[in-house]
Amino acid sequence: MITVVQRVRRASVTVAGDEVGRIGEGILALVGVFADDDERDGDALLDRVLGYRIFPDDAGRMNRSLRDTGGEILVVSQFTLCADGRKGRRPSFDRAAPPERAEELYERFVAGCREAGLRVATGRFAAAMDVELLNDGPVTFVLNSRSARG
Repeated sequence: MITVVQRVRRASVTVAGDEVGRIGEGILALVGVFADDDERDGDALLDRVLGYRIFPDDAGRMNRSLRDTGGEILVVSQFTLCADGRKGRRPSFDRAAPPERAEELYERFVAGCREAGLRVATGRFAAAMDVELLNDGPVTFVLNSRSARG
């Protein structure tokens, strides 16, 4: 699995003109699921996202995690993160998980965020979404479950 993590002051997601998710300070996580991902990948990525120290401490250094701050998280599915753009001028999505499997692992990730006691908002899986955010920093990282598993 792969995620783009952005530290935000606020973020929201809208589907067909209706706001379906909104958070204040915290993380916007755009999540993609590869065809060969499994539960271990999702659990490793979840642990990495929740424990990644990207929030400032009292000295202003990035030394606190979402778990430490009690911030909020907006989780949005984004299969385009799994695109292969190495050939030609059109991305291939062959590496992305089939929608049923991707949704299963995405929902497991969301459930893990909730079990961690965070305030969680989500987009709508497989929908065309408009995402708005105020990136804090800007601070943006790409995290991959394979590197998180070691």
